[in-house]
Amino acid sequence: MVVTQENVAVNGSSKLSAQEIAETLRGRIRSGDLRAGDRLPTQAELADEFGVERGTVRQALRALQDAGLLTNVTKGAPPTVAEPAAVPEEPRPTMVALAPRLTDAFHAEHVRIDVVCHTSETLMVAVGEPLRMIHEGAIRPQSIEFRMLLPSRKINLAFPVLVEEGADDEGGDPVHDRWLSMRNAQAQVLRHNLHAVRATHGIDVHVRFRALPFTPPMKLYLLNGAEALYGYYRLERREEEWGEHTLDMYDTLGSQSLLFCFARRAGQRDAAFVEESQKWFDALWETITTDLTLS
Repeated sequence: MVVTQENVAVNGSSKLSAQEIAETLRGRIRSGDLRAGDRLPTQAELADEFGVERGTVRQALRALQDAGLLTNVTKGAPPTVAEPAAVPEEPRPTMVALAPRLTDAFHAEHVRIDVVCHTSETLMVAVGEPLRMIHEGAIRPQSIEFRMLLPSRKINLAFPVLVEEGADDEGGDPVHDRWLSMRNAQAQVLRHNLHAVRATHGIDVHVRFRALPFTPPMKLYLLNGAEALYGYYRLERREEEWGEHTLDMYDTLGSQSLLFCFARRAGQRDAAFVEESQKWFDALWETITTDLTLS
């Protein structure tokens, strides 16, 4: 493992705390820089790297051992990255499952989140927790990159759509107008909140959007290239008041979609799913999608 100098505390002091060292090492584990079975440097080497006493390093390592991330934390041999706990097989609704996985992803030094979805409603809410931790000083990634693929405003959406096909009496499509307004407003809030940590904490933040030429039937969240969260949109017929209209439409509530979690560290099957999902996303981003303007 390449050792880098990181002995400047994020709180402005000349020494890092045990908690800050633990968060840095946690980020390396979560991002895959340190994998299960890898040995960390010795406590003396870590103390030199972070510019602290060995006792401070020992406290950080014990905290990570208590969290189940390290084993063999003693005064002798270097500690070892623990085998990951089995990924829960039971899927959970997006609103429940996304926030904790996203928060873990933000412990990495370089955060990269790739998303395919219909709107960013759930993501806009879920990102609040890791951003709160940044503002509190509990975590501080060096960079944050979000890439989002959303349906183009120019296409005829597969959903949401009116139950009875055709435009209204004035020649418009209130269901499409409603979706477009939500897509733009939620994405703007998400971008604003992420850019706020660039202004307040000097973190390198990039948020980009591209437009899909089709309606995605599923949602996909790729976290640091290490995890893939996948869920299907389930359509239901429902009514909603929108301006002067009562919309009788086929729609989906994305927050209720069940997310299935796949992690590289969980085994060959999951690792292959994550890798193929990342290739699929990258191919869409670089080929048939177009720049998306929020307006």
